[in-house]
Amino acid sequence: MAIVHSSFYRFTPMPDPTGFADWLRERGAALALGGVVLVAEEGLSAAIAGEASAVQTLEAELQAMPGLDGLHFKHNACERRPFSRFKVSVKREIVAFGVPGVRGDATDSHVSPQRWRELLDDPGTVVIDNRNSFEFKLGRFRGAVDPGVAHFRDFPAYVLARRDEWRDRTVAMYCTGGIRCEKTAAWMQAQGLRVAQLDGGILNYLETFPDAAVDWQGECYVFDKRIAIDAAGRETGTTAEQVFTDPADAWRLARARRLDPAAED
Repeated sequence: MAIVHSSFYRFTPMPDPTGFADWLRERGAALALGGVVLVAEEGLSAAIAGEASAVQTLEAELQAMPGLDGLHFKHNACERRPFSRFKVSVKREIVAFGVPGVRGDATDSHVSPQRWRELLDDPGTVVIDNRNSFEFKLGRFRGAVDPGVAHFRDFPAYVLARRDEWRDRTVAMYCTGGIRCEKTAAWMQAQGLRVAQLDGGILNYLETFPDAAVDWQGECYVFDKRIAIDAAGRETGTTAEQVFTDPADAWRLARARRLDPAAED
């Protein structure tokens, strides 16, 4: 039985987030899927997994809906089911940036994995990891810088402190699946910066290049039972206890353990 993980998002108006969430719960249960889905008036963000045919069925149904055609799904194979349940939540935003009025569909800064590889070799590029520090420590693109912010909402202050220094450079930015960079990139462009965001994030890059390990150093943290995957998209065996060693991350460790109840038995 082939288990497939699929992650995707779309910033698009959702006139009835609650109704859409109810439909998703029903379909997820019917297809025996696991996953975590966020729905808001601004769109949806999801990571789902299950038998390949079930995942394909839900993807096709989503793409047939207004505003969701052409959804980009990032896939990788799993040795086991990465989720114990299928959770759909309705939120105010699918990603909270902390700056009012910033939209996630207002940027033309996406670059392909192929172009990203070129930017990594360009001395005029500053590469920014737009994730949490614990994720950066586990793995990163070569040459990347960790902003070292404790919370996503602290990122604007980090950028503003370096805005003048970056005026004549390309700020190449990435995150796990791409969604964090959407709002960040739009806001950074408004600050007069030249931004390039990796389309589809790390997961898309690893899926695109068989030799991704040339550019990706270490492991990529994933928010499910697998904890981390390598440059080939394979579960590594790294445990949550190995990732969350800082006492300040105790709540993250507790959350990771809840994802895999069997690991606590």
